[in-house]
Amino acid sequence: MSDFQINAGTFYVVSTPIGNLGDITERAIAVLSQVDIVACEDTRHTQKLLSAFSIKTKTLSLHDHNERQRQEQVADLLSQGKSIALVSDAGTPLISDPGFHVVRYLREKDFPVVPVPGACAAITALSVSGLPTDRFTFEGFLPPKSGQRQSVLSQVKAETRTLVYYDAPRRAIDTVKDIVEVLGGERQVVMARELTKTFETVHSDTAENLLNWLSDDPNQLKGEMVLMIEGAKLVENSISPEAEKTLKLLLDELPPKKACAIAAEIHGLKKKALYDLALSMKDS
Repeated sequence: MSDFQINAGTFYVVSTPIGNLGDITERAIAVLSQVDIVACEDTRHTQKLLSAFSIKTKTLSLHDHNERQRQEQVADLLSQGKSIALVSDAGTPLISDPGFHVVRYLREKDFPVVPVPGACAAITALSVSGLPTDRFTFEGFLPPKSGQRQSVLSQVKAETRTLVYYDAPRRAIDTVKDIVEVLGGERQVVMARELTKTFETVHSDTAENLLNWLSDDPNQLKGEMVLMIEGAKLVENSISPEAEKTLKLLLDELPPKKACAIAAEIHGLKKKALYDLALSMKDS
């Protein structure tokens, strides 16, 4: 990467390590070394990262509370030919971290925005979870209060994809209690804590057993955490809300048998189950 050159007037979205400094990429180091400015959540935190790689680029604070105000300043700097790198405190910027408003604003203004990929806690955790990874949904941070958390979990009770959340280990016991309450104690849950760090832990069990494990080991209530929940089990020939909506739309335009055949093909269901539903819709 010694011949790598950044482009003037370009905004780079740079992933940084989530713990182990060895996970930084050569390209990330090159970009952070050569840009004019590094925009970051916490200048003191990022300065430690830059110092570890002898990078002397000046920093600019860009966080949740000021990014809307910063976007015009960033655009003005880019228009002057300055190059800027955006980093979060750890991992990939914008993934439950600041930067969305700035990136959207810059793209609307046709400034070049370039990704520099690397570590992401959600993907890192998912890759070793042992849960299905062909279909998953990243839901960001769970609400801190139990009532709100239970409401969020209720909305995904029938979701068949693997659910990926960020949460604070200090409230992990309360969170898992809510999972048991809303989704059931037999639902498989994986907790990934302190990924790539000294006390990295990936623990998989039923929600009920995980709750007991956490209660018995207070050391697991520290650090950073990714919580992954197995999706709801598919019941054979069950008709999802999406399939029902498809059928309703098709019934407005087609005879029942044709509508059911098309809906069955789209959603991988048996025509008879859909036909029975179509008849019940007609009778209601």
